[in-house]
Order: sequence, then C-alpha cells, then structure tokens
Amino acid sequence: MKMASMPIAVIMQRRTLQHRWADEAWSAVGVVPDRGNLPRLQVLGESPERDYYLVSGLELELYTDENEGYYENVLAPESKVFVLWRMEDGRAIPARASVSYVEGTRMFDSGESADGVTMPAEIYTWVADYLRQHYTPKPRRGRQHG
Repeated sequence: MKMASMPIAVIMQRRTLQHRWADEAWSAVGVVPDRGNLPRLQVLGESPERDYYLVSGLELELYTDENEGYYENVLAPESKVFVLWRMEDGRAIPARASVSYVEGTRMFDSGESADGVTMPAEIYTWVADYLRQHYTPKPRRGRQHG
C-alpha cells in the first residue's frame, strides 16, 4: 500500500568520450524535490564536453512492503536515490526513482541503465520521518553473516 509520495526532478549528464566503442556516456547525477512549475525538460548547461539537464515528472513513492529497503538505505554510510533511465529521442530520460536499497538493487540487476545518486538532506529527512512513523526494525539476534 502506498503511504507517501514526493515529486522530484532528476539532473542528467551527458559526457563526451574518446573511446572506440562509444562517443558519449549518460548518467543521473542528482535529484531535487520538485515544488511544481518545472518544465518537463530544462537544459542547465551545454558544452562540447558535457551537458546537464533537469527532467521533472517523477515521484518517489513509499510503500509498506519496501520498508526494510528504505531502512537499509537510511542507515547506509551514503544514502542514495536510485534512478532507472532509458534513451528517448537521443537523450537519457529517467523512468523511475526509488529510495529503497532493495529496489535499487533490482534496478541494477535488471540490465537496464540505472544510477545511485546522493540523497539530498530534504529527501533523507522525509524518508527518516516516514520510517519513524511506519517501521520498527526487527531485533537482531546473535551474529549476522552475509
């Protein structure tokens, strides 16, 4: 069951490469809360070596069955927002984003293009507040291996 959501925008980057098999590399490099009024695609900077653009229209959604994944991510040394993206009309366009460590792992394992970007403080606080209200960690017993 969906418990909360937050609109976001993703900062995408295109880098020019000097490589025999690829001319460019794409990646998600940042996430910001979207307070509305953002265009779907906004160019932030362009140069022959590197382009940055902001893509709005995504939502982080929190579901009770992913609570353990949110908890693992919040406890990680560097919490991430996981972004799955696809090429559309010659640009990398984010298709989905998550703050669940488990769902992020599924994105990476899917064979599609995905990146983990540093979670902004505002999103971290939002996820941590949600966990305080809706999740009690299971007590650990004995040694944990794995």
